[in-house]
Amino acid sequence: MFRSLGRPDILIVTLAAAGIMMVSMGTRQSLGLFIGPIDASTGVGISTISLALAIGQFTWGAFQPVAGAVADRFGPRIVLIGGLLLLALGSAITPFMSSGFGLNVSLGVLSAIGAGAGSFSVLIGAAAQRLPVEARGSASGVINAGGSFGQFVFAPILQKIIQTAGWMAAMWSMAAIALLALPLVGKLTGAVEVKIMHRDDSGVLKTIATAMRNPSYLLLHAGFFTCGFHIAFLTTHLPGEVNLCGLPPSVASWSLAIIGLSNIFGSLYAGSCVSRYRSKYILAAMYGSRVLLIGLYLLLPRNELNFYLFAAGLGFTWLATVPPTAAIVGKLFGIRYLATLFGLALLSHQIGGFLGAYLGGLAVTRFGDYGWMWYADMALAAFATLINLPIREEPVAISLAPGR
Repeated sequence: MFRSLGRPDILIVTLAAAGIMMVSMGTRQSLGLFIGPIDASTGVGISTISLALAIGQFTWGAFQPVAGAVADRFGPRIVLIGGLLLLALGSAITPFMSSGFGLNVSLGVLSAIGAGAGSFSVLIGAAAQRLPVEARGSASGVINAGGSFGQFVFAPILQKIIQTAGWMAAMWSMAAIALLALPLVGKLTGAVEVKIMHRDDSGVLKTIATAMRNPSYLLLHAGFFTCGFHIAFLTTHLPGEVNLCGLPPSVASWSLAIIGLSNIFGSLYAGSCVSRYRSKYILAAMYGSRVLLIGLYLLLPRNELNFYLFAAGLGFTWLATVPPTAAIVGKLFGIRYLATLFGLALLSHQIGGFLGAYLGGLAVTRFGDYGWMWYADMALAAFATLINLPIREEPVAISLAPGR
């Protein structure tokens, strides 16, 4: 299935990008584990911490197109190095923050910008520029799986550190891990770029203007918005849901780990499907499965086994939406500005992420549970299923002037 990745140079580029993704996404997807310990230590309140993480969700997404544009213009090396340093800095100073404003700065801005600079848009764009066309679909699946593997590894480890040495030590461990990932940047960016004849190089601004007038691209944004809502709500508030069900914190960390493990297989499978099926149908199937899984979860007893089964089911499509989404962007507009255009799609994803994280905190504070959030998540997933179907995947000519 991944025969196209067999060459050593292709494999090195792919695994280096996947390793950076493992660190940037693995740490971010585990932040929900810190809500209870930070609240117990500082007393700032769950809604205040949720706001900081929600700001981080939005900042992470807002920086994606910026990071992508800088990488497209100056190369990904400086973006990735700066991102890992900022991720380390934000994690390292968080234990010294005892107010909502401080958490907004460390987790909502610094860590989020750092993780955004070392995430999907830059990594997939950098790899695409260095890989032959037949390897890009499988490579995007492997890179995406790297983020899921990070969640699988980091969630239980960080939970164990929190329990044994405290949440501050866990934060400092995250900072150290970010610094240890720096050598991978050279492995990725040191590879020679593939000579590609771009079908159009009218400039990034004209490309963006054309994209934002394209109905298929806008529908893709809308579907990705719902994906962000879903993921941010669960990563931020799954530990709280577990606590409300009277289960131990380890159930939350292992559920997040199972989500990550399951998504490794889901991402690899999605990457292989991109070259065989229309990506819009892959996305519609993924979003539709979430409606069914959440509905089933709400009907079943809340015990450990059902949490783990729920996590395994959700994990298969968790971030597996990334390869088909990136594939559609590439089909529509080519790969010259893939990092920028996919970064804009990720901004929509994280606007949904902001709402998922923040509204979850408000819901549990106001109503004492997450009932309404589960219903909202189901409704948005059903919406995303339907709006992906009209997407057209044919190449779009870049307009030279508005309306032309």
